[in-house]
Amino acid sequence: MSHTFYVSPRGDDRWSGTTADPNEDRTDGPFAGVGRARDAAREVLRSGELPVRIVLRGGLYELDEPLVFAPEDSGAPAPTEGWNIEVGPDRSVVYEAYPGEVPILSGGKRIVGFKPVELDGSMVWATHLPDVASGKWYFTQLWVNGRRASRPKLPKSGRFKIEEPLGEVVTEGDIGRRLFTGQNMFRYREGDLSAWKNITDVEFVALHYWIESRINFVSVDTNTRTATLARKSKMRLTDDFESDGAPYYVENVFEAFDEPGTWYLDRPRGILYYRPLAGENIDSVEIIAPRSTRVMEIGGDGDEWVRHMRFSGIQFSHTEWTVGEEELTATPQAACHVGGAVRLERAHDIVFDRCRVHHVGSYGIEIAGGSHDIDVAHCAISDLGGGGVKVWHGFEEGDAVVGAGPDWNHTESCRLIRITDCRIGDGGYRFHQAVGVLVGMCSGVQILHNEIHDFDYSGVSVGWTWGYQESYAYGNLIEYNHIHDIGRRMLSDMGGIYTLGVQPGTRLTHNVIHDVWSRGYGGWGIYNDEGSSHILVEDNLVFRTKSCGYNQHYGEENIIRNNIFAFGGEAQFSRGRPERHTSFRFTNNILYFDSGGAVLAGNWESLGAKIDRNLYFNRSGKPLDFAGNDLAAWRARGADRDSIVDDPRFRDPDSGDFTVTGESVVRRIGFRPFDLSDVGPRDEG
Repeated sequence: MSHTFYVSPRGDDRWSGTTADPNEDRTDGPFAGVGRARDAAREVLRSGELPVRIVLRGGLYELDEPLVFAPEDSGAPAPTEGWNIEVGPDRSVVYEAYPGEVPILSGGKRIVGFKPVELDGSMVWATHLPDVASGKWYFTQLWVNGRRASRPKLPKSGRFKIEEPLGEVVTEGDIGRRLFTGQNMFRYREGDLSAWKNITDVEFVALHYWIESRINFVSVDTNTRTATLARKSKMRLTDDFESDGAPYYVENVFEAFDEPGTWYLDRPRGILYYRPLAGENIDSVEIIAPRSTRVMEIGGDGDEWVRHMRFSGIQFSHTEWTVGEEELTATPQAACHVGGAVRLERAHDIVFDRCRVHHVGSYGIEIAGGSHDIDVAHCAISDLGGGGVKVWHGFEEGDAVVGAGPDWNHTESCRLIRITDCRIGDGGYRFHQAVGVLVGMCSGVQILHNEIHDFDYSGVSVGWTWGYQESYAYGNLIEYNHIHDIGRRMLSDMGGIYTLGVQPGTRLTHNVIHDVWSRGYGGWGIYNDEGSSHILVEDNLVFRTKSCGYNQHYGEENIIRNNIFAFGGEAQFSRGRPERHTSFRFTNNILYFDSGGAVLAGNWESLGAKIDRNLYFNRSGKPLDFAGNDLAAWRARGADRDSIVDDPRFRDPDSGDFTVTGESVVRRIGFRPFDLSDVGPRDEG
């Protein structure tokens, strides 16, 4: 027997929930709360009757706490062998949008009661929030009429630069100690900082190496130009590997609250100020602040799992993410310590179809705790404090901070996760080092046909094992993705696709990657970092990168074949460390450029790689530079002996069209033209 329940902002939890609209005398109709519908569905599920559908009418649903689904909310497997999206929902529990409407599940609260007040000679809006004044509530993000509003920051453009880190600054010895000995004091340049109002609520945000350090101030001494922070930075406060101080900015400065569209929360007094944009009306404006770190949690308990559920057409919005000192000083690469607005743990056969995660302070969706057979399809994930989708290992939040740990069991690794046809972008507002899709020690993850764009660190990051130790990140597929506008000159040591560790069976194919701009060193299109091994990189188009189209730090027996690498700023490919084994096999590739070298100089004391049958063309006409060698000397070292120098005659490379018209030329190196017309999200059809 089929059961359908309806939920509406115009509903009432005392009603039956069996109709989409209230009746004329308003004695029956839809439920008001999604939690109430879940509880009604549980009563049906206890009787074993399926399917169950919960249909949500459009509108904003303010949740006092995250919506939690437990094993008793599970459906049943489809009555056919294997998983099939067409028959699966027949026995799954389905939560879906009413046709043509958008229900928004919100972890925030609409703020009302604003009144115009004069502040420093101009008019702003203000309201008193007792929970803020009492210490029960604090938030760092605000959305006004569907727009992320900014807190006041300095400098207004560009960044300050630390004059001198203070405290322990290690400059010799082990590189780990040199890099990861942070500071909690620094000397600032004359005029940059001041002893501002509510100084302990002002945030210092340093941009160094591949992370940010976001720390509150304790004090600013204007006599000695010394700033003291609430904790040490994760890494030393220098500008990457230079001796200069790190660039930084400061946020939530009351004295800088002078631009329309910005806001300031006076925590001690509990007053929220907003400076309106032209045309905004105090009587009709919608202002939402986050109250929760999550909108929804799907989680099993012990040996019980949540199974066979489907969510379709629903939007999840308005969350905060707060972390303690211990989390922030643990492993902040890729903001792996940050969770998701929607979190799955011990979940099996869960589908998110045509959903949206928008206006959140963390990652959009977090899949953890050994979850498997999860589909995120045709979803839009945007306006993110962190990254897009996080697929992680371990059951507990602590595992996401410290990694596997000595007692880690590979069965806790997520597997068979599919992220397909999604648009994931506009992230890193709160945590600059977050990435579009982050995959830890997980296997069988498919990242296919997505558009991933506008992040401050990497687009896709896969693997969480440094070096050649055993890894459970194997058999992952990253294919047919359009990855662009990555880095945005914010952080360093990053790439469009970034990998770590031994990953047999992992494939990076048919991706289009372009406009990768690091702030300092290392803006690479495809970046095989520490220990990346046994990975296939084939049929990818990579162009316009700050450093190189391809870089391998160190690894073993990667295959880099039949790719196009174009317009690398420094060179077209590079390697960080020579080793006795074969680092990679770099063959049948086209390298096309007009500045920089063919191969980046350095770390080629021994070849340690098979590099041959490639095509090089510098359209500027300048001599080719192979790591400081001309072609003859490069060949004498055993590289590119059967490679050629010729024009592949791309159709319009300046506009991103790298269709080969000189097929007779590229056939000489065995290059096979590949079709990229299907890259990015596909129509649902």
